[in-house]
Amino acid sequence: MENHILVQEPQTRLLKATVPVCNSDCFPNQEFQADMRMSESADPPFEIAYKHLLEKAPKNVENSLSAVEECELPLIDMQQLALGEAERQECRKLIARASQEWGFFQVINHGASRGGLENMRSEQMKLMRKPFQEKKAYKDLNLSDGTYRWGAPLPTSLKQLSWSEAFHVRLSDILDSRCSHNTIRLRSSMEEFVFAICEVAKELAEILAEEMGRETDLFREECLPESCYLRLNRYPPCPNYSRMMGLMPHTDTSFLTVLHQDNVGGLQLVKDGKWIAVKPNPDALIINIGDLFQAWSNNLYKSVEHRVVANPVKERFSTAYFLCPPTGTVIESGGVGGAVYRTFSFGEYKKQIELDVKNVGQKVGLPRFLLPTH
Repeated sequence: MENHILVQEPQTRLLKATVPVCNSDCFPNQEFQADMRMSESADPPFEIAYKHLLEKAPKNVENSLSAVEECELPLIDMQQLALGEAERQECRKLIARASQEWGFFQVINHGASRGGLENMRSEQMKLMRKPFQEKKAYKDLNLSDGTYRWGAPLPTSLKQLSWSEAFHVRLSDILDSRCSHNTIRLRSSMEEFVFAICEVAKELAEILAEEMGRETDLFREECLPESCYLRLNRYPPCPNYSRMMGLMPHTDTSFLTVLHQDNVGGLQLVKDGKWIAVKPNPDALIINIGDLFQAWSNNLYKSVEHRVVANPVKERFSTAYFLCPPTGTVIESGGVGGAVYRTFSFGEYKKQIELDVKNVGQKVGLPRFLLPTH
């Protein structure tokens, strides 16, 4: 999912206190000063909240997370789609082949303006660098409860903990709704980003459907921005980078995900049974197949497990657009061979994920919906 070239150093400066300056005698146990520093920091209190997990984990662990081969994803020039018939057909075949063999690819000349992408990144950085307590209570965009997230909901080990924070925005919250004067630039940047990326996602989804012989108006008529999601990610520098993830391994609950990332790196995916690191490309958007498309295509296109490794020095930003239908939309496997998955609604799929996270600590995903013969 997440391509800006901005590299940011870790946030270390503390904001000035709004209380009188005192010496150490004012606060004998220093608790007030510690609380004040935490409230001013942009970083969530990972080390406090997950102290019990950190203390139980081995201290001297070889960092195998970043010691993987780096590669470039298949690169698709979408400008080829506007050329002659031969170039157009070749481009479509490349898109379908990458979706089958990799589940990931990157696109250039996609139609989203560099200025719009840079504006979104700039406004995202301003938002994500607000103090943690302010982000927790953020209401300026009339966002739904639970939009701001950090860490992991119910981790029982470091493998289930993500050293990151995000605003996971239901786009119906911000489209056609009022916002305060202070958030006009943020909202306008989000809207410009969403409408441009939405068109990229729909065009690619329609090509993939046609290449498997399923012409449909599903993506154009049902996957409207109001049913989709935008995720603004920030990965703070992680002192425990050898023992935990920036974002734990997962697949995406969408048809397609379009990712705009900076050049810090950290995204990794599974290819041929092993983890590989994705080399950042500042000129490209990253596209990956989601669970819904894998089910809808009857396993033709692959929703591939991916993760983000933590960085000990640099913070990382990415923006992900999730192409999703309304919750009532029915997902029915189609294509060559008998159906692999039972028919289910998007709402049913999301509820099952919520149950699994609550009961087993992580998403299970498509295996829950396999037909008995599979």
